[in-house]
Amino acid sequence: SWPLTGSLLAGYGGRMPDGRRSSGVLVSAAAGTPVTAVAEGTVVFAEWMTGYGLILIIDHGNGYMSLYAHNDSLLKGPGDRVRRGDPVSTVGTSGGQGRAALYFELRRDGKPVDPNAWLQKR
Repeated sequence: SWPLTGSLLAGYGGRMPDGRRSSGVLVSAAAGTPVTAVAEGTVVFAEWMTGYGLILIIDHGNGYMSLYAHNDSLLKGPGDRVRRGDPVSTVGTSGGQGRAALYFELRRDGKPVDPNAWLQKR
């Protein structure tokens, strides 16, 4: 399951609104919309990061991590266990986004991967 429902602004490998290539997906949604964990795991990072704004990172094991960026608020902190579907943050504009949107990225062994196939298997 995807972390939220909204309009796709940039797909994996596509162009972000600022012209950069996307290593994830950018999904537009109303500010404050709940963002949910895509799979069970442990929160390993939850704070401000330049370029990403308020970002939360979940370690899912087997080398997989999911990143949730440009949030308005973070609902979980490092060390928290989450299950698929648990609210972890809310959509915002942090990190320089001009409109409310979630930047979601999936990584395996530290490298971005297309989240579409992985999420459909879940």
